[in-house]
Amino acid sequence: MNLEICVDSVESAMAAERGGAQRVELCADLLEGGITPGAGLIASVRRRIGIDIYVIVRPRGGDFCYTDLEFEVMQEEIKHAQKLGADGIVLGILDEEGRVNVDRTRDLVALARPLPVTFHRAIDMTPDLTAALADVIATGASRILTSGGAPNAKLGMQAIAELVEAAQGRIAIMPGGGVSAETVAEIAELTQATEFHSSARTAFGSPVRFRKQGMAMGDIRGREYRRFTVREESVRALASALQRLGEERATVRLS
Repeated sequence: MNLEICVDSVESAMAAERGGAQRVELCADLLEGGITPGAGLIASVRRRIGIDIYVIVRPRGGDFCYTDLEFEVMQEEIKHAQKLGADGIVLGILDEEGRVNVDRTRDLVALARPLPVTFHRAIDMTPDLTAALADVIATGASRILTSGGAPNAKLGMQAIAELVEAAQGRIAIMPGGGVSAETVAEIAELTQATEFHSSARTAFGSPVRFRKQGMAMGDIRGREYRRFTVREESVRALASALQRLGEERATVRLS
């Protein structure tokens, strides 16, 4: 049973490691679902944690259909992540019809080698998960992060289970989206997945005491005075739940 925690700061990455995660997915701007982190963040996290770091390569928020120039940026970002000590890459490219762009994804998977590639939740935006599974396998990616095409993994459990069955061990299927210590046992039991992805984030207020009224730096008002972080306790609770599940499965196999 492996646990991956999605993080966007050095502090959150350190909390994930202390809590027992085996891997972090390193992003920037999680309000956009995660985009490529800067070189400084990658380097700082690499210096401070010993567990695996998978760097998301996503040049912008919004859809997953990229221009030629954006594709060029993704290629450069993979090269930089490799140089900065990443252990894996996370990406996803779709075409204008919302299907997996096999050719471009295969090119990026090849560029990333020997680092493994996770195809992220762009798959949940495709019209046919079964067809998308076959397409991702054809790219040479190592795993798929998915909520089963639903808003969260609990709602998409049945679809995830079908993906695990259809994959037949050719690629890892990792449930993600709303995975917590409270939901992971049910998701694991139904899907039979062995890897899980969680943000484990908690919101907290800014320490800034002066709050300028009537001003906003973005489209979400009040965002300037609200922060998010990964709590070590939340990760530890998830890791403990997964350890128990792993022990139970091992007992069943031996009996």
